[in-house]
Amino acid sequence: MDCYRRSIEVILQNQHSSGSYVASPNFPTYHYCWLRDGSFIAHAMDRAGEFTSAEAFYRWVGRTIQKYGDKVEDIRQRLDSGLPFGKDDVLHTRYTLDGEEVTVDSAWGNFQIDGYGTWLWALAEHVRFSGNAVLLKDLIEPIRITLQYLDLVWQLPNYDCWEEHPEYLHLYSLTTVFAGFNSIACLQEKGLIPESGIPLRKKAEQIKEFLLKYAVFDGKMVKHIWPARNAKPPQPIPQSGVDASLIGIAVPYRVLTLDDPLVKKTIQTIESDLLRPGGGVYRYKADVYYGGGEWILLTAWLGWYYVQIGKIDEAKKLIAWIESQASGEGFLPEQVNSHTLSPEHYEPWLRKWGPVASPLLWSHAMYIILINEIKQTQAK
Repeated sequence: MDCYRRSIEVILQNQHSSGSYVASPNFPTYHYCWLRDGSFIAHAMDRAGEFTSAEAFYRWVGRTIQKYGDKVEDIRQRLDSGLPFGKDDVLHTRYTLDGEEVTVDSAWGNFQIDGYGTWLWALAEHVRFSGNAVLLKDLIEPIRITLQYLDLVWQLPNYDCWEEHPEYLHLYSLTTVFAGFNSIACLQEKGLIPESGIPLRKKAEQIKEFLLKYAVFDGKMVKHIWPARNAKPPQPIPQSGVDASLIGIAVPYRVLTLDDPLVKKTIQTIESDLLRPGGGVYRYKADVYYGGGEWILLTAWLGWYYVQIGKIDEAKKLIAWIESQASGEGFLPEQVNSHTLSPEHYEPWLRKWGPVASPLLWSHAMYIILINEIKQTQAK
C-alpha cells in the first residue's frame, strides 16, 4: 500500500462538509476538531497540493472564531477589572465539526492557546504555498480577533498542547504565539492585510525574550514555566524534563535558528531521552497516557527537523518506522504501545476509552509533511 497516497485519502475522507477535520473518526473522545491538529492537517494538505481542502479548513476556523469572538472583549474587561474568568469564557481549543463549542464535558480543559497561534502560522503558510492571498480578505476579522486574544492571554497559565498542566506557562504554546504574530506581521508588511493595531514584530520579540529569560536551564529549553506570582518573576521548571514538542521552537516556528546552541542541546536531549533506538519518539519521560507509547506525529516531527539540518538518511529511517506501523487499512495510530514507558498504565486507559486512536489525522499529516519536506529538499 502507498502510505503517502493513503494518508491523503484518510484526511480527505474525514474532512467534514463544513471544512473541519475530525481528529480521529474511530475514537469517540476525538470526534471533534482541534485548531492545533487541524492546522497541521491543513498544512499537510498544502504541502500535498490539496489547496481546496486546506482553504475549506481555514474558512471554517474563520467562521468559528467570529461566532465566539465577542468573548475577547469580555476577557479584556475582566482582566482590566482584575476579575477571574471561567473555562467557557475563553475561546475553546476544540469544537464540534459544525463549529459549535463543546460544553457538556465539564472536566475538559478548554483554555489552550497553541491552536490559535498555529492557525495564524498555517494560514500564512497556505498563502505562501498556494498563492491564494484573496482568502485573507475574507478572514481579516477572525485574524484580528485571534491577534487580540493572544495579545491578552499569552502570559496567563493555560493547558499545554497535551491538555495537561493548566497551572503553568508552556514553551511550545508560546512558540506558536510567536509564530502567529510573526507570520501575520509578514503578511502586513507585504501589504496583503491591513495593520492590526498591535505591534506584532515587537510582540513576537517580547515572547522570544521571555522564553530566553525564563525557559532555559542548563543550556537547553524547558517544557514548563512557573508564571509570575506574588511579585516573583517567572521561573523555569527543570524537573518537568524535555518534551518532544520542543522541536517546534526551531521547526516550524523559527523562534531560534537551527544552529542555535540551545536548539542543538534541546534536540540532543530529546534524542537521548525520548527517541527509542530503531523506533519512534515518546512525548516525555513521565508520560502515562496509554502507558506512554511512541508517537507517530512526533517521530515525523523529528524527521522534519533532520531534513532541515541535512540528515536525510536519519529522516528516512524514521519514515520507514512510521510506515511499518500502518494497519492493514493504511491507518496510522496516535501512538504505538509495544515499548511503553509506563506499561502498568496501558490497561486502565484501554478500559476507560478503548483502543488507541487510529487513524489519527495529525499522525497522517505529519508524515505527509515529512515526505514533502524531503522531496522539496532533494529538488533543490
